[in-house]
Amino acid sequence: MAKPADLPFLRQVLLFRDIADPELLALWPWLQERRLRAGEVLFREGDTGSEMFLIRSGSVVISKRVTGRVEQVLARFGPADFFGEMSLFDRLPRSATVQADTDTVLLGLTGDNLDRLIESSPRAATAFFYQLVQVFIKRLRDSGDLVAEVTRWGLEATGLDIEHTSPG
Repeated sequence: MAKPADLPFLRQVLLFRDIADPELLALWPWLQERRLRAGEVLFREGDTGSEMFLIRSGSVVISKRVTGRVEQVLARFGPADFFGEMSLFDRLPRSATVQADTDTVLLGLTGDNLDRLIESSPRAATAFFYQLVQVFIKRLRDSGDLVAEVTRWGLEATGLDIEHTSPG
């Protein structure tokens, strides 16, 4: 038996804030619950995937392999955050590893179920995609800032000061 729709939770997820209750109620059965224990890996960088996840409770750590077994933590996400959305569109290998930081309950949305949302409610899909684009933009800007910071660290570590380096 399906659990009753948790509209207050879905309202906390940025992607669903502007979607009307009837569409959220229709979407709820397509979200598949997944439970992770603290320390359990949901997927690793390079794994295939076609599903994004909403964090209903708990928290996860997103990391990227730097070299060998060294990983850089990119983000920590908690309740009402989401991740894995790139795989809904590009079907390419996962770009990072996701591991439960605490016992965590996730709700998964597959590409097929997103297609159902698009077909059944174009208005809800438009609101979803608008918010998703806003998140993509913010994450892209944050990534650009991180690249600039890492580059600065590298330049400082080598003693190279590009502002005072004479040409030629």
